[in-house]
Amino acid sequence: MEFPPTFFDRADPAPDNRFYAPPRLVTHIDHRAIAEVGALYDELGVNGHVLDLMSSWVSHFTRSPAALTVLGMNEVELARNPQASSTVVHDLNVDPSLPFPAASFDDAVCCVSVDYLVAPVAVFSEVARVLHPGGRFVITFSNRCFPTKAIRGWLEATDDERCDIVVEYFRRSSVALGAAGIAWEDPIVRRGLPDDGARGDPLFAVWSRSVHSTT
Repeated sequence: MEFPPTFFDRADPAPDNRFYAPPRLVTHIDHRAIAEVGALYDELGVNGHVLDLMSSWVSHFTRSPAALTVLGMNEVELARNPQASSTVVHDLNVDPSLPFPAASFDDAVCCVSVDYLVAPVAVFSEVARVLHPGGRFVITFSNRCFPTKAIRGWLEATDDERCDIVVEYFRRSSVALGAAGIAWEDPIVRRGLPDDGARGDPLFAVWSRSVHSTT
């Protein structure tokens, strides 16, 4: 997959901290899609010390992980998250590096926010670095977003193409991490959950497991 020069442009290029300054204590997908996120986390056994990237006041777990670090843009929203063990205010579009030591987390998740990343390959590389070997990075998204802040390539893509975009982020970050002996396994994709024909927000999921070389 190729990313054209304007792929990561946005209609509103102003600093994100302005847009996200007002707290938004709302959910961005419907209750059915939220339940599907939680069910997926349960199915995969996402637990232990978990990092929730680009988080807010709700993290969608049906049962709280043993420890949940939530990283996001709005301090008020993060402080209201009842499942959070710790909170970090950090703008990944200003600095894609993660302020954590290597191998700090068992798993990582990112719900309905991957479409806003302007340097996703760098972020995915950082997630692999801070995961324990074998840790999963679980990306979930729907077809809803703040259109002025989502990247152009995402807005112009179909739902299936968006799944392919996330797969490509995993692939490119594996290449970028090669010298460090870290990579991602082939990602797993689930398209359009739930698939029973009911109306509501569709949910798409892409996830992969980190691999750390022992040589």
